[in-house]
Amino acid sequence: MDELEQIKREIGLCSRCNLSRTRKFPVPGEGNPDAKVMLIGLGPGYQENQQGKPFVGPAGKFLNELLELAGLMREDVYITNVVKCYLPDNQPTPAQIDACSPYLDRQIEILKPETIIPLGNVATTYILRRFKIMPETIGRVHGKSIRHSNLQMQPEIIPMYHPASALYNPGMREILRADWENLKGIQSY
Repeated sequence: MDELEQIKREIGLCSRCNLSRTRKFPVPGEGNPDAKVMLIGLGPGYQENQQGKPFVGPAGKFLNELLELAGLMREDVYITNVVKCYLPDNQPTPAQIDACSPYLDRQIEILKPETIIPLGNVATTYILRRFKIMPETIGRVHGKSIRHSNLQMQPEIIPMYHPASALYNPGMREILRADWENLKGIQSY
């Protein structure tokens, strides 16, 4: 069994936090295991919980459009979340993030993506802290490239607004589209 499959199995058996009791299906992530681009969202919504796949609801449909604007195809990237079980109120607690973060950290270590695109404030804060970069709000860093280097990895981190933000605030659609169009030319594999 490969390492990503092992993580998926572990997430399926996980009971580290209270979210495991209310999920229908955990959502470990999916995509190309050779992807150079990794997208990280907050956590599964209702549709994702029903299907066990990331970004399959309305925000996922918009994400597919955004990927296309950047010249990327969904099957060429790897998509996961900070939290792996359904978040009914979309507000993870620090304990829930702590419970799931070892899985995400292992996914990052296995994939060694050249580009990490955290989607939204929670994912951006987590990824910047993980790479020992001073966190900033998504409003200040969206669409900007942040370079990081350590002995194991040298990812480019490009925080983006979460696609769901445009569903709640239609004025955000054009900001998201512009940010993703600026990614044209990024290599996905």
